[in-house]
Amino acid sequence: MKWLKFWSGRETQKGFTVIEVITALAITGMIGAGATMATVQTLNEGARNNDYTTASRQAQNAIQWISRDAQMAQIVELNGASGFPVTLLWTEWDNSSHNATYSITDHNLRRSYSIDSGEPVETMVAQYISSASENTSFEVEVTTENVTMATVKVTATVGAGPQAVSITREREIIPRPGL
Repeated sequence: MKWLKFWSGRETQKGFTVIEVITALAITGMIGAGATMATVQTLNEGARNNDYTTASRQAQNAIQWISRDAQMAQIVELNGASGFPVTLLWTEWDNSSHNATYSITDHNLRRSYSIDSGEPVETMVAQYISSASENTSFEVEVTTENVTMATVKVTATVGAGPQAVSITREREIIPRPGL
């Protein structure tokens, strides 16, 4: 009898109790918060990975361009504490003289290249390059006026503040023998 009375009272109620509503809202809130945190983390990691890839490619591109010209250079002229701007001079087998100057302005590595003192052609080689001498440098080892080895170090930094990604690449370059 009591059992019937309990069920007969439940049939006339319509809707949810306050405890059921609060429990449903709490569960929905936790699921929503978890989904939001996962989305934000995914977006932040995606942006950080893109910054890492960009910085790595820019530093590698700078190293590649400088290495190519430094291997050909017979004369290396360094300026500044970091070695930049650096001027690389060489003469080809056909007696044409080449001049490649690398400089860093506004975090851009630029290459100015001319043949036989002609009009120089300016190219932007890489972006996001640090101009601080401890991050980006060009050094040479010289014995009896011959360059025996050059070391180039390039740091690219993408992003700002705590989200910044810095990549440093370094390469030792052995120039061609003097002609």
